[in-house]
Amino acid sequence: MDILDPAGGTSALSRELAPRPPALGGLVIGILDNSKPNARVLLEAVADGLKGRFNASSVRAWSKPGASSGAAPAVLDEIAQACGVVLTASAD
Repeated sequence: MDILDPAGGTSALSRELAPRPPALGGLVIGILDNSKPNARVLLEAVADGLKGRFNASSVRAWSKPGASSGAAPAVLDEIAQACGVVLTASAD
């Protein structure tokens, strides 16, 4: 009898998570919409809820050209400069 293991290997590197701010008060919350249906709706609802609950200063939004492509490095740099925290997600 042959037993096959479907798990396989991966070459992905593990990375550390970015440091988290101790509080959201006064921070800009960024959202990166991946252009999937309802992604922006989900992200805006979560960001607005966080803003109201934790006194963040504002919410700013960016969009990727499509779900299968990454955001341009210049866009990622702009988001990193403008925001204290960023939300991104996938939704259908």
